[in-house]
Amino acid sequence: MAVTEIIPPADLRAFLKPRDGGGASLELLVPDIRCASCLGKVERTVAALPGVSAARVNLTRKHLTVDFSRGAADAGRVIAALDQLGYPASPYDPAQAKRQHDREGRELILALAVAGFGVMNTMMFSVPIWAGLFGQELGPAARTLMMWFSGVVGAPCALFAGMPFFRSAWRSLKARRANMDVPISIGVILTLAISFSETVLRGRDVYFDAAVSLLFLLLVGRWLEHRLRARASSAAADLLALQAPSATLIDGDGRLRSVPLAEVSPGDRVLVRPGERIPVDGRVVEGAGQLDNSLLTGETAPAAVAIGSLCRAGAVNLSGALTLVATARSDDSAVAAIARLVEAGAQSRSKYVRLADKAAAIYVPFVHAVALATFAGGWVLGLGPREALIRAVAVLIVTCPCALGLAAPAVQITASARLFRRGVLVKSGAALERLAEVNHVILDKTGVLTLGRPRLIDAPKRIVAQAAPLARASRHPLARAVAEAAGEGPLAGEVLEHPGQGVEGLIGGRRARLGRAAFLGVAGEGDETELWFGFDGETRVRLRFEDALRADAAAAVDALAARGLSVEILSGDVASAVRRVACETDVTVWRAGCTPQDKAAVVEDRAAAGLKVLMIGDGLNDAPALAKAHAAMAPGSALEASQNAADLVFSGEALMTVVEAVDIARSARGRALENFGFAALYNAVAAPAAMLGLINPFVAAIAMSGSSLVVTLNALRTGLPRKGSGA
Repeated sequence: MAVTEIIPPADLRAFLKPRDGGGASLELLVPDIRCASCLGKVERTVAALPGVSAARVNLTRKHLTVDFSRGAADAGRVIAALDQLGYPASPYDPAQAKRQHDREGRELILALAVAGFGVMNTMMFSVPIWAGLFGQELGPAARTLMMWFSGVVGAPCALFAGMPFFRSAWRSLKARRANMDVPISIGVILTLAISFSETVLRGRDVYFDAAVSLLFLLLVGRWLEHRLRARASSAAADLLALQAPSATLIDGDGRLRSVPLAEVSPGDRVLVRPGERIPVDGRVVEGAGQLDNSLLTGETAPAAVAIGSLCRAGAVNLSGALTLVATARSDDSAVAAIARLVEAGAQSRSKYVRLADKAAAIYVPFVHAVALATFAGGWVLGLGPREALIRAVAVLIVTCPCALGLAAPAVQITASARLFRRGVLVKSGAALERLAEVNHVILDKTGVLTLGRPRLIDAPKRIVAQAAPLARASRHPLARAVAEAAGEGPLAGEVLEHPGQGVEGLIGGRRARLGRAAFLGVAGEGDETELWFGFDGETRVRLRFEDALRADAAAAVDALAARGLSVEILSGDVASAVRRVACETDVTVWRAGCTPQDKAAVVEDRAAAGLKVLMIGDGLNDAPALAKAHAAMAPGSALEASQNAADLVFSGEALMTVVEAVDIARSARGRALENFGFAALYNAVAAPAAMLGLINPFVAAIAMSGSSLVVTLNALRTGLPRKGSGA
């Protein structure tokens, strides 16, 4: 078992971080938190400590954040309380958290390998025993020898492979509750015990193979869930990675020096060159230019900035050197605030109770009560302790939650495979269950309903070819669209870029300009989705652009509505662009100019109104809403941080893939409920038979394996079209 290093309380003061308004916060890694029950217990215990104002756990990252009131920070008391509770903790270190997660993965792989070895080699000795039951020649001595060999190989493998379940069951019992691992652990241990008893007493049946086979099947599902959790844990880290790693400071005497981002303080003067990312939030005091805010707001058009303009960390400076006065530290920047929103959303989503957990709350105490009643009742009615124990073990084996444990994972694996073939990657263990429950869809505009790529429209080829040499010299998104439309070719000479206005240069010996209307002397304000081009002394030509809708956007919205889902659009783009898309897709509820906080707030409002929201977005400004939504999807072209904040990622340009994902998720939920129903019916028939002695442990093991096969075959029907259905 992994050992967590505990730092003495006196040394923890260095890990306290000051908070705005006074007080301090402490971030801890709690590696033994594994379920929603653990989360609730840790949060309640820590929040009840004197001086603690709040305690929040991110279950995916096993990360605990403790907020202290002013002057009341006692980190040692928190560490001691967690240690007494059975959850040792240490100051949070992302590298240590990754090592801990990797260690868990290695332990699961090793346990799975040992279980697989045990299954194959135990069967080598079990098959001759089974053959003897059907009249084949197998003498008593040979039979006993095979039993011992089966035990010598199977028992150590089962005990080693079962350690992840044994530890989980022990923690659950310490918390005075029973999860699904409790009956699994008791069933495995009692099966091994009765098998050794039968071997010593020269009995008829042993079940070492059944115990190790059950563990092998369950470890496959446990490892897959571990891998899915790893993919979902890096969204906030990816967001923070969007910040520049360093900043260029301007000293009082005008000298430049590069410093780590963490050393930038409010009031420092920072130089941002063209092409660089804004390192911290700041206000422009020198220079002018244009910023690409698409990662922050989703708006495709660059934003002009001048002296006095506020710039947000994460934006890209497209043109013109800017001198900023920092207004916030890197920890307080817009990107860091978005990362905190993502973590908060992931925390609330981790409290979702899955179908298997709900079933376990009913199933586990029932099975234990039936097994105990069988043993006690048989003894009272005159059976010997050995016979009563065999009947009780038969009850535990025949009702062993293998079918129940496979009911949801088998469906999830099948549904995930079908979605993968349709271009959808499922990244979260509970994603399909949440997706099946949604009744409201929120769509981002840019990159979701549209392709997210400005495209030149209605432009004569001759004009495009003339403007291309200037366009190739610019980093402006609209200029790049012109260059893309023209293809490869020469650059203009003597190119001069005017920040926030456009570029000029020599084309074939003539001076030309490409940029905003005012830059070329055209009267009027102009539009953010147009450029003007012309040679000096000649007529100016307007170049118009659009972000084209996905070909099936309107059909996908109609299909979602036909399935009973309401739809709305939230976008950071300008109102005119959002209105046009809403009209073309027949969506009546839409909102433009949304910040990341606005989108997250709308998701929370819809949830408070009783709606279960599916959020679909691709930008950094969508990440907090993706994390807070009941279920979340992102296109494959999305920012990596948004993909990690989402539950599912779809590739290609077809939005109907979202509709298919909803259909398959609903089908998967139906199959899972069918499996749970079959497991309940199976137990209702098999348990009484075992209690009455009609089923011995050998037949119980066969019945248990058969029930697992039935739920697996039913899971394979997930996503198949029903007769008479177009789904």
